[in-house]
Amino acid sequence: MKRVIVDYKKLTNEILTLLVEKYPDGYGDDDIISFKNLKNETVEAVEVKTEYCIYLVKVSTRLANTMENFDEDEDDFDSNDDVSDNIEVPVDTEEDDD
Repeated sequence: MKRVIVDYKKLTNEILTLLVEKYPDGYGDDDIISFKNLKNETVEAVEVKTEYCIYLVKVSTRLANTMENFDEDEDDFDSNDDVSDNIEVPVDTEEDDD
């Protein structure tokens, strides 16, 4: 199975949804995985699995904030989907002289 390291800045909605579903109350110390990357730097991440891939999402304060605000942001976006208020209908000002 393929493993992909993802920074919070590059999270897709799919990965963020999986994170929120797996860690609805946030992640704890027991959920964090530590490993060395190719540059021999220690990386801390939380794991999310799909059918074909394991995503290792780097842990940061911003990740926690992004996860907390994800549902709120999605709700705000959905409520603004109605674009009918922004449609301008041209008014025909010419009069028929029949």
